[in-house]
Amino acid sequence: MTRVLILGGTSEGRKLAERLDEQADLHVTSSLAGRVRKPQLPPGEVRVGGFGGPDGLADWLRRERVGAVVDATHPFARTITDNAVAAAEQAGCPLLVLRRPAWQPGIGDDWRSVPSLAEAAALLPELGERIFLTTGRQGLAHFAALDLRFLVRTVDPPEPPLPRRTEVLLARGPFTVHDELALLREHDIDVVVTKNSGGAMTSAKLTAARELRLPVVMVQRPPQPPAPSAETVADAIAWLDSVLCRGNHAG
Repeated sequence: MTRVLILGGTSEGRKLAERLDEQADLHVTSSLAGRVRKPQLPPGEVRVGGFGGPDGLADWLRRERVGAVVDATHPFARTITDNAVAAAEQAGCPLLVLRRPAWQPGIGDDWRSVPSLAEAAALLPELGERIFLTTGRQGLAHFAALDLRFLVRTVDPPEPPLPRRTEVLLARGPFTVHDELALLREHDIDVVVTKNSGGAMTSAKLTAARELRLPVVMVQRPPQPPAPSAETVADAIAWLDSVLCRGNHAG
């Protein structure tokens, strides 16, 4: 039985674990960082918490005789990905980065692309007074000095410091366009701020912003390290079949 490690925490990581859990010749371990209090757990073996940096992960890969690693973490979890790439190289273990495609602006979108949360915060005073902030619960300190009204939506309570005028909405996607339109109208939102995480679970806010002709401040993804990559679960399974010499077992 071949062991596969999935560095998860995304819907793609869960879907991959579901598909691989059906394969009798694979033992799948999903690793979650532990940053969400009540994560949606994939099937199969699950471990929570770090490995102790790239050296610790490399030791674990060798000790557990892992045949392949799939990094299906969030597109903005750059430190985890960098550690995984370094560890896999140390251990001589094949690694694939599974990343959903980034969102792309369409006709009618008013996106202001920025490379960081700090630059997103710097843009806001010239764009509006009421901000819908959906960049996650970490990094909100970049917005703390702004005297604007913020509606902050996160899965878990956000980490301080927060802007002085902040309303917190705890919710987990997927969200519908109908509900996002209602939310933006109810709070009289002027600007939407988000990270370009991609995927369908939280894209409805972008459609709602387009319909309401609201500007979107879009924080771009960090550069992806040099490593094999795939955009879909099906492509990740095909890669695993290839590096593990399994043939077409995925069905």
